[in-house]
Amino acid sequence: MKIATYNVNGINARLPVLLRWLKETAPDVVCLQELKTPQEKFPLQAIVDAGYQAIWHGQKSWNGVAILARDTQPEETKRGLPGDPEDEHSRYIEAKIKGIRVGCLYLPNGNPAPGPKFDYKLNWFDRFTAHAADLLTANEPVVLTGDYNVIPTELDAYKPERWVNDALFRPESRSAFEKLLSQGWTDAVRKLYPDETIYTYWDYFRNGFGRNAGLRIDHFLLSPQLDKKLVAAGVDRNVRGWEKTSDHAPVWIELAD
Repeated sequence: MKIATYNVNGINARLPVLLRWLKETAPDVVCLQELKTPQEKFPLQAIVDAGYQAIWHGQKSWNGVAILARDTQPEETKRGLPGDPEDEHSRYIEAKIKGIRVGCLYLPNGNPAPGPKFDYKLNWFDRFTAHAADLLTANEPVVLTGDYNVIPTELDAYKPERWVNDALFRPESRSAFEKLLSQGWTDAVRKLYPDETIYTYWDYFRNGFGRNAGLRIDHFLLSPQLDKKLVAAGVDRNVRGWEKTSDHAPVWIELAD
């Protein structure tokens, strides 16, 4: 099974890019972030015509997450992250697909830090970590993937010294990510490529992609049941170079049956 994650940075604005990528790579499952569209304006027919069924949690102008599955309907298991009924951001959706529970997340950016937005990021992270712990106790195969907005280590940033005061790289964010991993999750890309420079995001400004001045902030975490089934992982870096593309590139893993 091939599972991908892609922060599309506006699904309707980037729809030609998304459809081209789906046609060329045909992942079995796709998690999307930053839909930036209300629920009723999700381009479902175009997705269906491409061979996928979908569930999504839209939000006008901001956020938004979706899970697509090729030739099957995702069975939704959760919409929104537990722990704060006042939080109306569309940042988490979860489904069962062919025996695997897939959580798709768009973790808050948190800038400027310190400040209320950073506090919200850390609070969201705490809630997500608690939910992840609950998922592990169910003793079933789980993938938690999406835009984590966390640079885990210096290897994951071009010139990391420039990011020391950024919410993505502050010690609190990195510590939260480490705490999550310590529950027993596997960082899939780092398991296969422990020492390689791999980026998933390049800023539009200052020719970030051309200079390969990137970040690795889109991650796959695997439960112990899937750790040994991981056979491949990668970044479809070329997609970042397409016209009118997102500032993220799709990231994918392959799991043995």
